[in-house]
Amino acid sequence: MPDRVTPDRGFFAPRYALLNGHIIDPSTGFDDIGGVLIEGDQIVASGNDITQDNIGHDLPVIDCAQKIVIPGLVDVGVTIGEPGNEHRETLKSAGLAAAAGGVTTIVTMPDTSPTIDDPALIDFIRRGRDMSIVNMHPLGAITKGLKGEEIAEIGLMLENGAVGICDGRTSINNALVMRRAMLYARDFGALLIHHCEDPNLGGSGMMHEGEYASQLGLAGIPSAAEAMVLARDMRLVRLTNTRYHVPLISCADSVDIIKRAKLDGLPVTAGVSINNLCFSDTDLGDYRTFYKLKPPLRTLDERQALIDGINSGIIDVICSNHDPQDVETKRLPFEEAAFGAVGLETLLLGALQLVHSGDCSYIDIIRAMSTKPAELLGLGNIGSLQPGKNADIAIIDPDFPWVLDADKLLSKSKNTPFDKAHMQGKIYRTIVGGKIAHPN
Repeated sequence: MPDRVTPDRGFFAPRYALLNGHIIDPSTGFDDIGGVLIEGDQIVASGNDITQDNIGHDLPVIDCAQKIVIPGLVDVGVTIGEPGNEHRETLKSAGLAAAAGGVTTIVTMPDTSPTIDDPALIDFIRRGRDMSIVNMHPLGAITKGLKGEEIAEIGLMLENGAVGICDGRTSINNALVMRRAMLYARDFGALLIHHCEDPNLGGSGMMHEGEYASQLGLAGIPSAAEAMVLARDMRLVRLTNTRYHVPLISCADSVDIIKRAKLDGLPVTAGVSINNLCFSDTDLGDYRTFYKLKPPLRTLDERQALIDGINSGIIDVICSNHDPQDVETKRLPFEEAAFGAVGLETLLLGALQLVHSGDCSYIDIIRAMSTKPAELLGLGNIGSLQPGKNADIAIIDPDFPWVLDADKLLSKSKNTPFDKAHMQGKIYRTIVGGKIAHPN
C-alpha cells in the first residue's frame, strides 16, 4: 500500500495520483478498482493501470482505500442570496457548502435581488466566482424581473457567460410570452429551463393536495398544476424545436409527459430534486416547516414514479433544489413559513441512501448528478474522469455511519429536511481543479 497523503484544503502538487479507489465514471461506463493521475488542474489518466507499480514511488499519492471516486457533482438551479439576501447565503458560503457535499460546479438561479436579467449582473456573478472554492456558472432570467411579461436581454447575457435562461421558481403563465422566449432561446442556441406550476391551481397551496393535506387542514397543490404547464410547454417545444429542460418534476403525470416527448424526438430533458426522491408528503408530520418545499413532497406512489424515472433514464438530472431560508422565514406556523430547503451538502448524501435502500444504482445516480448535467449545459470539460477533463473529483466513504446535525452545515441557512437523519456515507475528499477543496 502507498503512504496516504492527508492534505489540507488548498493542497496542490504539480502531479499526484489517487490510488486504490473504486472508480465510477458514467461517461465511459467504468466501474472497477483503479486510480486517477492528476497533473496541474487536469486528469491525465484513469483506470485499472493507475497503480503504485506503474506510476513509481516518487509521486505523491492519496490512498483511497477502495472508497468511491467519481466526477464532481454539477448542481443545476442553486439559489444564492447574493446579491440582496446575503444573510441567507453568499457566493463564498455556497461554495464551502458545495465542496462539503462533493459538488464541484454550481449553476446559480437568477432570482436574486436585483434579478439577474441583464449582462452586468451576469458579470457580477462571474466575478463573484473568485470568492468561491468551486466552479460557478450563472443562469440569466427569461423575462425582466421574472414578471413573465417582457423578454430579457438573452443574447447579451449568453455572451457574458450565462449557461442558460430560467425564471427561477416562477412559472411563465402567458403562452405567447413563452413561445417568444423559446424562439429567442432557439436562435441563440440557449438551453431554456422552466419551472412548471400553474399559479392559479397551485398559488394558495401549502403542500401536495391529497388525503394527508386534508388531515392537516392545509390547502393543497395538485399534481395537475405541474402537469398542465408541462404539457403546454411540450406543445410549444414541438412548434419551436427549442432545447428545453424542466428542472423539478414531482409527479407521475410529468414523468409520462416527458417520456412521450422523448419518444417523439423532442429536445427535452427533465430534472428532479433529491428531496422528492427521498421524502413524501407524510414526512411533514406535525407541520414540520423544513419539509415545506416547492415543488411539494407528494405521495409514496409519486415518489416511486420519480425513482423509476431515474432508473429508466426518463429523468436526466438530480439536483439539490438548494433554497436557503433563515430562521425568521422558516420557524413560523406552517401557513406562514417560506418554501425551501438547503441542499448542497445533502444532495449526494440523500442519493447514497437511495443506493443503500436498493432503489437506485451508483452509476445511475452519479450520471444524473454529474455527467448528464454537464452535457446538458455544454460544459464538456467536467462530469467525467477521462484524460483531458478538469480534475474535479469527489471521493466518498460509502458506509460511514453518522447523524446529520443541521447546525454544523456550512450553508449560512440551516433549513434542511435531513436534520437528525441517520446517514450512511460521507464525503471524504472534494477536489476542484486539482486542489483539495474539502475537508478544509
